[in-house]
Amino acid sequence: MKRAISISSKHYLGVTIVFCGAILLCWGFPFVWYTHANPDGKYFWLSEQRAVEGWTYSEEPVAKSAEAILVADRLTSGQFTNVTGQSVHIFSAKRYQEKQNEIGLFVHTPDRCWTESGWQIEPNAPDVLSLVIHGAPIQFERRIFTGGGHRELVYFCGLTGGQTLPYRLDHNLSVGMRYQLKQGLEKTGTTLRAGDSHLWARVWEAFISRRPLFGPKQFIRISTPIDALPPAEGDRLLQTFLTQWLLPGDFQTELRDWKQSSSAAKRS
Repeated sequence: MKRAISISSKHYLGVTIVFCGAILLCWGFPFVWYTHANPDGKYFWLSEQRAVEGWTYSEEPVAKSAEAILVADRLTSGQFTNVTGQSVHIFSAKRYQEKQNEIGLFVHTPDRCWTESGWQIEPNAPDVLSLVIHGAPIQFERRIFTGGGHRELVYFCGLTGGQTLPYRLDHNLSVGMRYQLKQGLEKTGTTLRAGDSHLWARVWEAFISRRPLFGPKQFIRISTPIDALPPAEGDRLLQTFLTQWLLPGDFQTELRDWKQSSSAAKRS
């Protein structure tokens, strides 16, 4: 009887060790795998400007629902206008420190949020552009959204761990286009996303790129109305404005200022 109990105890002990090892492997794998860096090894961060020569800036508060989804440490949302009547809408969301149990900052791209808000994606090539912003090549997703009689040219991109992304942020594009054609019955299109091969292709690209998943993140969106204008005019405006609105930033300075302001807010 004692021998049977001993064998049984060893069996359960072995199963427990294997189970714990599997948990440790799953937990530690991302920290080992996602370690590749940009070829130049430079840390890149962008700082938003509220003063751009020839333009007037006004804040555009972000809806509380959007804030809850993004869980960003810092949000910048506003509109620039000039005397000729042109306008540029800007948005930047930053997460200075990685937080557990929070969704990625790049999950809710315009392909998802704008289509769920009633906008339509107007097919227009190209849908991705590689632009050099202050010496760093960045892939911007390019879209034209229509709604309520308006057309808006939109660019968006992301940075992770002080590096530009080697893969696209178009994981919601095909789902967004099918959603607007009412092929999905759910309000949020969850079932469409779960079965979308394009989404899983982007997940695979992110995996094989081995770029860091953790660390500071920045999501950038910029847009301009092109109601009766050819898209090329909107492209020229946005590409010029990007380098005026966004300047190379000092991440450590921003992080220190954010910590100080957060501490002050908690004390008050």
